Amino acid sequence: MSKLWGGRFTKKTNQLVEEYTASIGFDQELAEEDIQGSLAHVTMLGKQGIIPEEDAQTIREGLQKVLQKIRSGEAEYTIGDEDIHMNVERMLIEEIGPVGGKLHTGRSRNDQVATDMHLYLRRRVVEFVDMLEKLQGALLLQAKQHTSTILPGYTHLQRAQPILFAHHLLAYVSMFQRDIERLQDAYKRINVLPLGAGALAGTTFPIDRHFVAEQLGFASVYENSLDAVSDRDFIVEFLAAASLIMMHLSRMSEELILWSSTEFNFVELDDAFCTGSSIMPQKKNPDVPELVRGKTGRVYGHLVGLLTLLKSLPLAYNKDMQEDKEGMLDTVKTLQGALQLFAPMIATMKVNGEQMRQAVNQDFSNATDIADYLVNKGLPFRQAHEVIGKTVLYCIQHHKFLLHLELDEFRQFSELFDGDIYEVLKPEQVVNARNVYGGTAKPQVEGAIVRAEAALEQTRQWVAEKSAVEEK
Repeated sequence: MSKLWGGRFTKKTNQLVEEYTASIGFDQELAEEDIQGSLAHVTMLGKQGIIPEEDAQTIREGLQKVLQKIRSGEAEYTIGDEDIHMNVERMLIEEIGPVGGKLHTGRSRNDQVATDMHLYLRRRVVEFVDMLEKLQGALLLQAKQHTSTILPGYTHLQRAQPILFAHHLLAYVSMFQRDIERLQDAYKRINVLPLGAGALAGTTFPIDRHFVAEQLGFASVYENSLDAVSDRDFIVEFLAAASLIMMHLSRMSEELILWSSTEFNFVELDDAFCTGSSIMPQKKNPDVPELVRGKTGRVYGHLVGLLTLLKSLPLAYNKDMQEDKEGMLDTVKTLQGALQLFAPMIATMKVNGEQMRQAVNQDFSNATDIADYLVNKGLPFRQAHEVIGKTVLYCIQHHKFLLHLELDEFRQFSELFDGDIYEVLKPEQVVNARNVYGGTAKPQVEGAIVRAEAALEQTRQWVAEKSAVEEK
């Protein structure tokens, strides 16, 4: 079969050129979206009288047959047909004859491919919001079980102040909430229809773009035809949001890797999410968080790659833009795999509260509270800071911790110390003293859990609403 665009050419395309320029190897991932857009387009062509309604009906039936072949794995793609659009059109014509050639009336592959990617990303964004909500749910499940579990909080990876383990987990709940909100906001730009822009200037046929938008569930259409076919901001925005999600997952992965080591022994990941060594039988390796940490750079690369691709492109469409898909598709696959694994991995994680508590008892993370104690006794903070610094140095030199000092030893450094210092130094008191909004005190953490659960319910409602659009 000759090229669908081959009328102007006198020579066959060089085989190497065909192989180099073809995108069917990866854009077949957009097959269902391509047919979804075509069904709405041909319905509009029939409604507008641009093609006979009986032809529109024949094409719709043919597209459904092609879709079934694709879903069953019977569809055969060829490099000679270059991309998913021409492969589908060729299969359609094989199915219903020359009338299938009317499908492309009033559109270009330029606005068609943009539509496919809008449809594809719109669905994926809803799926990712749903996955993030499930991950937040797993974190909250653990948090509710550990509202009294205390561990060292760190800065510079040095023990800083004791915090509730639930408070630490809620930090990630907050990060993923921002990720959800970014995706929900990106959805607004994704949910705009480019179809009807033609190659770059629109079309001479009396199409109804708003009808197609309604058929496909788009909130609006692109205002400018040049912008419609050349815009890839929505993909850049998705890749940026995905990069931030992966960064948050990578930060948590780093902590899980550290915490599950013998040196920390704060948590144990379920066997289902770990692997062993081919030579060392005792090993239990946290491969899932390690791979998530590693694959984060891969997603970053796709973001930078697309930004670099777009930075010098003149309006409107250029073949360079074929390179927008592989990074997007790979990011979707990478992010999907990470989020699918993370929620059950967190939900099944065992927490060693005793080891966390032992770590808190054997450090100086309660030093700030002694300084605050002296400030409340009237000593200026800078002087209190110096006093406690010297006290800690004394402890280090004598192999003691603050709770182990006798009152006389405290009074070597300040006469303001009294017997109530031991109550101030208790980890529970240190934690609950920070009873401010957003702090680690138990009442604040319990309130934060309630607010997070309310936010989860709002997310579930958003997902249900947007999923209904996709299922039409």
